Amino acid sequence: MSALCWTRGAAGLGRSLHFPGRRCHALEEGILGSLCSLRRRSAASPCEQVVQKEWGHAELLEVLEARVRQLQAESTSEVGVKEVKTDQHPQSHSSRWAKKLECEKRVKQKRQEKFFDYEKQTVGFEREPVIWSGKLASYLPHISKGPDEEKQLARTLWAALRKFGSHPAEPKAWMKSKVMEPQILILQQKLLTFFKCCACTGHLPLAYHVLASHHAHRDKRLLLTLDMYNAVMLAWARKGSFKELVYVFLMVKDAGFSPDLWSYAAALQCMGRRDQDVRTIERCLKQMRAEGFQPQLLFTDLALEEEDRAAVLRAVVRAEPAFSPPPQAPNPVNTSTLLREVYAKEGPVSYPKLHLPLDTLQELFHQQLNVELSTHVSVQSVEKPPVMTKEVIEARKTLQALRKQWEVELLRVLQQTKATTAHQAHEGQPSLYPFLCLLSEGEYVSMLMQVLQVLPAQGEPLLYLAHNLGLRVLNRYLVKQKQASDQLQKLQQQYSQYLRLLASDTQVAPSLPRVYWESLGPQEAPPQQPWSLAVLLQLGKQLAELLVQAVQMPRSLVSPKGSHRLIPVLYHVYSFRSYRQVGMLKPHPVFAQLLETAAEPTLIFETTEVPMLCPPRPWTSPYNGAYLLSSPKLMRTVEGSTQHQRLLDGCPPAQLHGALDALTQLGNCAWRVNGRVLDLVLQIFRDKGCARLGVPPPRSEAPLPVQQDPPPYSTPVHKADLRKELARCLKTAREMHSLRSEALYRLSLAQHLRHSIFWLPHNMDFRGRTYPCPPHFNHLGSDLARALLEFAEGKPLGPKGLEWLKIHLVNLTGLKKRDSLSMRVAFADEIMEDILDSADNPMTGRKWWMEADEPWQTLACCMEVAKAVRSPDPAAYISHLPVHQDGSCNGLQHYAALGRDSAGAASVNLKPSDIPQDVYREVAAQVEEFRQQDAKKGLQVAQVLEGFISRKVVKQTVMTVVYGVTRYGGRMQIEKRLRELNDFPQEFVWEASHYLVHQVFKSLQEMFSSTRAIQQWLTESANLISHAGWPVEWVTPLGIPIIQPYHREVKFQIKGGIQTITFTSSVDGTQKPNTLKQKNGFPPNFIHSLDSSHMMLTALHCYRKGLTFVSVHDCFWTHATDIPVMNEVCREQFVRLHSQPILEDLSVFLDERFCSDSSIRSLKPADRVLITKLQDTLQSLPVKGIFNLEQVMRSTYFFS
Repeated sequence: MSALCWTRGAAGLGRSLHFPGRRCHALEEGILGSLCSLRRRSAASPCEQVVQKEWGHAELLEVLEARVRQLQAESTSEVGVKEVKTDQHPQSHSSRWAKKLECEKRVKQKRQEKFFDYEKQTVGFEREPVIWSGKLASYLPHISKGPDEEKQLARTLWAALRKFGSHPAEPKAWMKSKVMEPQILILQQKLLTFFKCCACTGHLPLAYHVLASHHAHRDKRLLLTLDMYNAVMLAWARKGSFKELVYVFLMVKDAGFSPDLWSYAAALQCMGRRDQDVRTIERCLKQMRAEGFQPQLLFTDLALEEEDRAAVLRAVVRAEPAFSPPPQAPNPVNTSTLLREVYAKEGPVSYPKLHLPLDTLQELFHQQLNVELSTHVSVQSVEKPPVMTKEVIEARKTLQALRKQWEVELLRVLQQTKATTAHQAHEGQPSLYPFLCLLSEGEYVSMLMQVLQVLPAQGEPLLYLAHNLGLRVLNRYLVKQKQASDQLQKLQQQYSQYLRLLASDTQVAPSLPRVYWESLGPQEAPPQQPWSLAVLLQLGKQLAELLVQAVQMPRSLVSPKGSHRLIPVLYHVYSFRSYRQVGMLKPHPVFAQLLETAAEPTLIFETTEVPMLCPPRPWTSPYNGAYLLSSPKLMRTVEGSTQHQRLLDGCPPAQLHGALDALTQLGNCAWRVNGRVLDLVLQIFRDKGCARLGVPPPRSEAPLPVQQDPPPYSTPVHKADLRKELARCLKTAREMHSLRSEALYRLSLAQHLRHSIFWLPHNMDFRGRTYPCPPHFNHLGSDLARALLEFAEGKPLGPKGLEWLKIHLVNLTGLKKRDSLSMRVAFADEIMEDILDSADNPMTGRKWWMEADEPWQTLACCMEVAKAVRSPDPAAYISHLPVHQDGSCNGLQHYAALGRDSAGAASVNLKPSDIPQDVYREVAAQVEEFRQQDAKKGLQVAQVLEGFISRKVVKQTVMTVVYGVTRYGGRMQIEKRLRELNDFPQEFVWEASHYLVHQVFKSLQEMFSSTRAIQQWLTESANLISHAGWPVEWVTPLGIPIIQPYHREVKFQIKGGIQTITFTSSVDGTQKPNTLKQKNGFPPNFIHSLDSSHMMLTALHCYRKGLTFVSVHDCFWTHATDIPVMNEVCREQFVRLHSQPILEDLSVFLDERFCSDSSIRSLKPADRVLITKLQDTLQSLPVKGIFNLEQVMRSTYFFS
């Protein structure tokens, strides 16, 4: 019978199930969606420390039980582990365990001593490969060392190319088994990355040895791909190793592959480096042409490094002296109709400059460069510092001493792990050895120590921790690679010239940043391809296990009377998350308490998590832009998805210019911190927070259960109630901790940057929507996050700026949404006394600002208005506050414009009107009419809802229905709103939410008939496309290629070590599409791609007019004085966008992509029937109304 053990976690109350005598097997980890970053350490309040001490004994029992499972897992681990001696009770019966552990310790130490020198060995694998083709194998005996070896190799290569064409590879047995495909894919990804990593670290003999070993084994040979052979050949070519290259070339032919352009590039590069005889080069070129590859393609289709390109050219010119590479094509020009004015050379332009001189920008550049070279940023925490008592001082000294010991032990265990993995590689296995050589041992130790410092007390899922560690290694290596090459020097020169375009004290011809950057020199080196998710997880898991093995502390820290024997600091435990059991790495509660007591004031961030100290690099391609050395993705996607990158790679460069320039423009906006608002927020944050104002309280304020333990002889019902209460308290405590941590990071970064100017580089999601790259401190956050930011460059308010500040203030309060702009200005004048009181006495006055919808932004605006009205000349007052113009239910605006729906257009302010139309209030009124009719008929739920149907109840559902919310999702939204009403009878919530969501959908269908027709047309098209086996694709009006990443889930496993990690992925493009997600996602994603196109067009045209512009999707920001210009541009670009035949172009694209002869040739008869239906659907476009788009130009409340 299982025992139910109650435990209390450090962050709140928790429980876990322990089954005596039963080992925990590897369990599913859940869907790998957005992978969170590690928690960072913060100081605990005295109250929190008391709570944690109270719970310490119960948690220690959990940790001790986890240690038993950890010891069991270590006995089967592939990695050598140094076992630790543990104290035993004199009367215990576990002496057998002690003997077993001592025996295993001696055996593993002998293995480690035996293989420790493998890393230092210089191994030359010169054995000839096993060639299965008899004809090819006959040439190997003729190769012998001596003066004629070079000629023999050349004849062998030529004979192989001339006499033996490629033959079909034997059928791959694993292709017949769909169950095995994911694991085969993981093995292939690991092999390819292993070969490339060996090339980067100089372990070419090892790469050749593993390749030859797999080629010699018939089953393993089926895993090899042409890319793998090419990777090894290219590495040998860079070394000029002709013999090894010939051997690999023979293996390529033997495996049944036809050499591709990369294969010939490797051969020619090797010949160019060795000054090979002309006859051999001529034969190679002849065979290359025979297979359809012209030499010109080597220089146009391949992204070769400069040195490699020169070697290839040298070889070709030796054989053909008259050959010259094709001239570099002139920079392509975007020809989109929508972007014609943006890229027009004629006409006036007023591209804005920064307000900083060149010398200042140069200094900021060097500061940012130093930050990125250091790979991490240390930031002082804004938590209330502890009193420096004797206990705190002693805890910090203890931690300092322990860390010195851990660094030594981590170095030792890392060396042992490298030795073990080196031995595995020598046995022909693609181990992690070359990955462990990417960074120096000191860099690995430093990185692991940083991870240990930020590990939260409640632990971290091994899946997330492994992914984070793998990414850190990759990013650090990429930075190190640029630092070791001449790329860093070229970057410094190019960026220094680029700053002349932006500086306030230089004279440079007006130009777009991307265009100017490209004119300064050739494109950057070919990008490093990212590692697969499986490789990242395997490497990260190995490093996490290394941390578990090495980091130990004296047992005397647990008990003062304990011995000085060592016990682990980290334990591998299992925790329930929903219905899944998740493997966690959890610190010992005593170690967590030691950190809490020490209350070290430092937070650690990766460089890409922090805003930049200089303007970002312009985006010039999907691989180059934003940070100086780090390389974020242009299109952020779920980890493991590659289909978006393939679309971007195949896209003509000019087609992406609109998106690249818009992202560059958004990133070039300089920011600063609003110091007055920050001081007030910090005051509340350090004083237990305030949930009403969006300042999260600390964990010590989390609710505690009435009873912490079930009393004796409790009934099963009482135990169940207590279990529910414990779960609720734990959930609340975790949510509070998460919100508090998020606020801590944001406020600490704000304090760190309060005297600095900084920039937020941007990228986009797969729909084209833009986002800042730094995740913790940006303008896309909450009301609090937005209030902390203001433009670094100020502008005079001008004649109308103060009015716009007042309108913005009233908009933030949410009080006058149905009033005209003039009425809002008048209202601001009426309450000027409250505005000034809020600005002067925010915490001690009448506190009017606290009642606003957006209180912190309202307070920031009150302060700005107060300064402006008190200045001698308000028009000359320099304002830094961003003023917003928000779309009126922007998704419905796009639908109404697509369908030319007059009634819908009027409801969402596309038509001119004296006062703003409120679609949410109109829907609420329509629903109220339906309710009254049903109430008269005696429907009970309609009678109960009398007086409760309001704008707030229906707003979220109306807002999200355009983005694909289902009736189920809408019901959940309405249920949440009804539960917030204190006087609503809660027993009717479920029935009332069902009734209301039906009425809301019915109202929208009547009010927006064309919207529903377009949604249904998009849904039906996506349904047919996905059932035929394709994911839905389209191209935005600005040329961004879009593909929906919804596929059937597939499971992957990373086996070995302390836990087998099982994760599911729904973004694998090799799997069939998920038809439900494809059809439900198409309408909202298509509308999102349109609103992103409108935003980018507005951004580019505002930049051309000299405006500072940023956006939060459909909310546009600029200076108060520039609001009239931005409003005009915003309306012009909306009209121009929807004047294009958007639905007609989409229909043509889908027909060409999915209904062409080449697309349907391989389909089954049943799928061809679907394509016929698709063609009929695409030709039956929704009927449009008669709304005139030009009316948008006169609509005051379109964006307001």
